[in-house]
Amino acid sequence: MNLPNKLTLFRVILIPFFVVCLLMTYISPDIMPNPINDYVALGIFVVASLTDLLDGKIARARNLVTNFGKFMDPLADKLLVCSALICLIELGRIRSWMVIIIIAREFVISGFRLVAADKGVVIAASYWGKFKTTFQMIAVCLLILNIEVLNIVTMIVLWIAIVLTIVSLFDYILKNKDVIKDN
Repeated sequence: MNLPNKLTLFRVILIPFFVVCLLMTYISPDIMPNPINDYVALGIFVVASLTDLLDGKIARARNLVTNFGKFMDPLADKLLVCSALICLIELGRIRSWMVIIIIAREFVISGFRLVAADKGVVIAASYWGKFKTTFQMIAVCLLILNIEVLNIVTMIVLWIAIVLTIVSLFDYILKNKDVIKDN
């Protein structure tokens, strides 16, 4: 178990703590007042997001790329972002149809990657996918903060994330359409 893989596992372990903090006011408003649990949840989300940035850089720099890391890193990212978005629906901070678009894209790309892997093809992350992830994570941070003065900025970032989600989906499909053709 190398350092990048430990960081990935740490990210997965942080998810339940993040979810509990984010939903604490909704679950039991007497335990923690809303602004405090939002800030704690935001801190956990930022730390988890930074481990995503770090594990990949360390793995490539130290030649520590493993099959476990190739599998778990994107899964950990999807679990983190999807958990956050689903909780934000519950809190009334994001529309469910937006989350459906984001999650549906993740299912399609994951399925695409499974078919590719079965054929011995590795589909690497594209720049569109990286931009999408960055904007999704920024949007989640802004939605967690839930600051009224930033509502317009939050919506702009969220819409950019939605557009990049769709663009990256088509980019993956167009660049790798041969993967789904029968041999």
